[in-house]
Amino acid sequence: MEEREIEIAGLVGAYPTCAACGSRNVRREAWATWHFPTSEWVLGTMSEQGHCEACAGEASLLWKLDAEFRLKRVRRLNDAMRRGQVRFGSIMITPGVQDLGDDALSIVSRKVQEFEAFSEENDPHAEHDFGAFDHEDQKIFWKIDYFDRDLKWHSPDKANPEVTHRVLTIMLAQEY
Repeated sequence: MEEREIEIAGLVGAYPTCAACGSRNVRREAWATWHFPTSEWVLGTMSEQGHCEACAGEASLLWKLDAEFRLKRVRRLNDAMRRGQVRFGSIMITPGVQDLGDDALSIVSRKVQEFEAFSEENDPHAEHDFGAFDHEDQKIFWKIDYFDRDLKWHSPDKANPEVTHRVLTIMLAQEY
């Protein structure tokens, strides 16, 4: 596989196709070995060559991404983050929002959780990763960023919750 194909192959929503006809009905042969300590078969060596059922012969595999699947998954994970339902995530509240007081913080947090006013203007990628609303006389922004699990780099795959730590930041618009 070429380097770019290897990058795609590891992403959520990636799938192999036949390079000749585009069929998804492809396979690769592999050997499995019995693992005595766990009493199960363990995948071992896999052949490099693919086989296409549609072409009925050997095939080079071409990796593709299901962009719609990935988008829906990112959106669903971001909505879950706002509601506190992700395994790897943090919520950051800026000093300006903290200074509004505990009662206001409770109301603002609820508004972030319940936010549904997504539009082309505030959500151009349709990922539900940004929102804005008014609270009393303040404009509040919230946004979600994607990091690796160690919080050192960007996430290698924001559609994969096992390798992504989401950070939800709630701030005053003037703090942006």
